[in-house]
Amino acid sequence: MKKIFLLLLLAVGIGSYAQVNLNYYLPQNVTYNKNIPVPASVVGHEVGEWHITHDKLVSYMKELAKSSDRISIEDRGKTFEGRPLLLLTITSKNNQSRIEEIRKRHIEITDNDGFDVSNEPIVVYQGFSIHGNESSGSNAALVLAYYLAAAEGEEVNSLLNNTVILLDPVMNPDGLQRFAYWANTNKASNINPDPNDREYHEIWPGGRTNHYWFDMNRDWLPVQLPESTARVKTFHDWLPNILTDHHEMGTNSTFFFQPGIPERTNPLTPALNQELTKEIGKYHAKALDEIGSLYYSEEDFDDFYYGKGSTFPDVNGSIGILFEQGSSRGHAQESENGVLTFPFTIRNQFTASLSTLEAAHKMRTKILRYQRDFYKKSRSLYQNKAIVFGDEKDAGKTYELAKVLKKHRVKLHAIKNDFEVNGKKFKKNFSYAIPLNQKNNRLVEAMFDIRKTFKDSLFYDVSAWTFDAAFGVDLVRDVSLNKVGEEIKDLRKNIGKVTKNSHVGYLMPWNEYYTPRALNKILEKGLRAKVAMKNFKNGGNSYDYGTIFIPVQNQELNQRELFSFLNKVAEENNLSITGVTTGQNIGIDLGSRNFRAVKKPKVAMLVGNGVTSYDAGEIWHMLDQRFDMKLTKLDTDYLGRVNIDKYTAIIVPNSYGLRTEVKNKLSKWVKNGGVLIGYRNAIRWFKSEHYLNADIKSTKIDEVKNVSFEDRRLHSGAQVIGGAIFKAKIDRSHPINFGYKDDEIALFRNTTLFIKPDKKSYNNPIQYTDSPLLSGYISEENLENLKNTVPFKVQRMGAGRVLGFTDNTNFRGFWFGTNKLLMNAIFFGKLM
Repeated sequence: MKKIFLLLLLAVGIGSYAQVNLNYYLPQNVTYNKNIPVPASVVGHEVGEWHITHDKLVSYMKELAKSSDRISIEDRGKTFEGRPLLLLTITSKNNQSRIEEIRKRHIEITDNDGFDVSNEPIVVYQGFSIHGNESSGSNAALVLAYYLAAAEGEEVNSLLNNTVILLDPVMNPDGLQRFAYWANTNKASNINPDPNDREYHEIWPGGRTNHYWFDMNRDWLPVQLPESTARVKTFHDWLPNILTDHHEMGTNSTFFFQPGIPERTNPLTPALNQELTKEIGKYHAKALDEIGSLYYSEEDFDDFYYGKGSTFPDVNGSIGILFEQGSSRGHAQESENGVLTFPFTIRNQFTASLSTLEAAHKMRTKILRYQRDFYKKSRSLYQNKAIVFGDEKDAGKTYELAKVLKKHRVKLHAIKNDFEVNGKKFKKNFSYAIPLNQKNNRLVEAMFDIRKTFKDSLFYDVSAWTFDAAFGVDLVRDVSLNKVGEEIKDLRKNIGKVTKNSHVGYLMPWNEYYTPRALNKILEKGLRAKVAMKNFKNGGNSYDYGTIFIPVQNQELNQRELFSFLNKVAEENNLSITGVTTGQNIGIDLGSRNFRAVKKPKVAMLVGNGVTSYDAGEIWHMLDQRFDMKLTKLDTDYLGRVNIDKYTAIIVPNSYGLRTEVKNKLSKWVKNGGVLIGYRNAIRWFKSEHYLNADIKSTKIDEVKNVSFEDRRLHSGAQVIGGAIFKAKIDRSHPINFGYKDDEIALFRNTTLFIKPDKKSYNNPIQYTDSPLLSGYISEENLENLKNTVPFKVQRMGAGRVLGFTDNTNFRGFWFGTNKLLMNAIFFGKLM
């Protein structure tokens, strides 16, 4: 009876409340090599006693690699904060001696329909804590790495002989370090499980995200971050058969493993993938039963968005598996299931890691055949056609999309000659072709997928991510391969230059993605620049609204110095800047008042309590990494005490509950000439404070009969716009739209904030069309409400302006197509 009671205590975590040691986690049916260092001997504490810091985790993994002939270690790059992105390759000593041969043979399985897989090792990628404050995963990785290095016996040897394990011990080093610091500095000697204790309430922005506050588990497909670039490279180098993604969820939860809700699986994922996931799940259930831990499956989460670690593998012939452990969010916390301790959460994660390896080992041949047949089927889907994408006036964002495709090993080709389809021009050096007779054709289909009908109306994440819409490029499908040129092995940007030395001035079209970076450099140099408010022609060339004019006279640099400086700017930003010989144009002349002076921007952004960190991070990342612009981050906690007069623009990301003194301070600043730019829910308090006269309407959902108590949440959840893409018409003469060549734009939306249009049409420079849905899910009620509404409002307030966006123009760092809207607001806000 005493033994059963102890097991029950362990099941809710109370048994590990006291000091733990490695035996609490490890199977005791094997022996362990005493020459392999245990974690405590290197990191200075038992696993679970403290939250592991990244530096200590790195030290231990390096020591393991030194002491074990089963482990090789690789530094795949650095995070934004300079932390190494480690990968441990773990297998038998014999396999280690021929690891590159094994890797090449494993890739050959996917290229050869008749490959005999019966004697090949299976490859398992195990990734931990991509959300830094879901740290039980990375702490479990310490135990897993030790076990795989030190465990001895026939069963372990068989596993290692037949398995290659790619162990990614921490997929978010910067976030893990931030959270470990928080949890450890708030830990008491007498651990207090009271959920109200400070230990369980991180300060803004928390440890979930990376340096720029990105949720990195949404970046497997867009690949915009260095951490993602490293792991996606590893994935394509190896094409693992199984990829596990270890997470945490709410404290009152138990343990979840996939499959998720069956109806929410992406239709491009083969049915057999989910069947195999379910079969693997039996091993998890058995292992968790043995230690008395509760769990569930198929009742939550989904496999729809391919940008998540547990779903991305599914469109690449692999099996992605999500684990979610109820989180202690510190060292021990009261929960509905008793006191949930940190060691208990680690133990569950470790147990699921071992059950994954057991399943891989015992299902090896079946899973290897599944992967081989996945690519065999892909080859049967070959088409003698191509997709062509590009933008005749913007090689920059076209290149950025091409770069993502290359990271995913998608073959790109040039086009032989310029051509036009449905009024869209595709030019050499501004366009790329994707032949559909290539290995990754299913991944390509997923990237450019357009979907408007769904089995289920609820989504764990976005319902659309169509890449041509995201990057704002033109695209044509079903292009004959006769139009396709040579393969592009080495992707290169167009060469930038100034056409000629001028004594009059220089014209820089605003269409290119990186022109804001160039303009910022010019203004930082102390040079004068003007923006064209109308179209015109000079020297036989046509110039659009927003063209930047840099005159030669009355500048800080003389004519020769100015030419040299602009040439450097053009080269660094891959732009073409034209030196002109005359100020006389067809249309407005260069001396016209329709060329308006552009002031050097000094930009600030609100951060801290009341502000959504994801949205703030996306803006910070874009300005800092893409446009080399300084951004002052003003925390709402101290904003009331600082002088903000020097800022030309202040950005308010999606926000709620800002303090009264913050609102009053911003009101005075705008009236004195500032440009206030708000996103999403910021518009609601702009309206409440009379900053912006936004006529907001809400969706009225008709009463639906026969909805059971059980299904009530499904009904309300169906009204959420989790993330879809919509078409809007734009007035290109309005400064908010400078640089766009078309009269329509694709916008990403994940809000039900609808604003009625102004009665004066020129006050609606961006307006949703009467048939706006391009891709993704939206309820009929919300779609009806969205039609002809406006996602952007601008209003004069004293000497300043207030601008509001209902939609996120910077979504997840890969919505290149709408980034220029924010840049226009920053540079040209006072002209609106």
